Amino acid sequence: MAAGSAGDAREAEAGTGRSTSERTPEGGTVEQAKEACLRLLAVRARSRAELAQRLVAKGFTAEVTDRALDRLADVGLVDDAAFAEQWVHSRHTFSGKGKHALAQELRRKGVAPADAAPALETISSDDEQSRAIELVRRKLRTLPRDLDRDKAIRRLVGMLARRGYSQSTAFTAVKAELAQADWSAELDEADSPD
Repeated sequence: MAAGSAGDAREAEAGTGRSTSERTPEGGTVEQAKEACLRLLAVRARSRAELAQRLVAKGFTAEVTDRALDRLADVGLVDDAAFAEQWVHSRHTFSGKGKHALAQELRRKGVAPADAAPALETISSDDEQSRAIELVRRKLRTLPRDLDRDKAIRRLVGMLARRGYSQSTAFTAVKAELAQADWSAELDEADSPD
């Protein structure tokens, strides 16, 4: 954080301030709105729609909100295309989200499809497939070894579907990894009498 403590960051994230002067029932000024945006942006990147929603909740008028956001956009601090690119990279790399989930998250954050599409296109089908395989490998380590193969497939495909991977990508990754891990051979050995 640039200024303040972790408590300040939580307050900025929650949209609450320490004093009542931060609440602006009369509409506030453009400068006050810009400062509120900067505090929010210090916590994490945000879309224009998210910032507008937070400013309205703080009592800023629509006109003040638009002017403040326009000024921040002019200097490059509010840019939905850049936000979408950063969001997609981060959520795909670190959270393992697939394209479908990322598109849905960007829509919820108010990012226009025209800004979201180029960011989503940065994830190739090969990238998505390799990330799905990594997730399956990690999950395979925690599945019980005596689990039925069909049940394992359902669990793994379901895990990938919840993360936003298409059904074809999920099935391809799961079947490849189960074959690689030789899941059925291990089960056959465990089931066979010694």
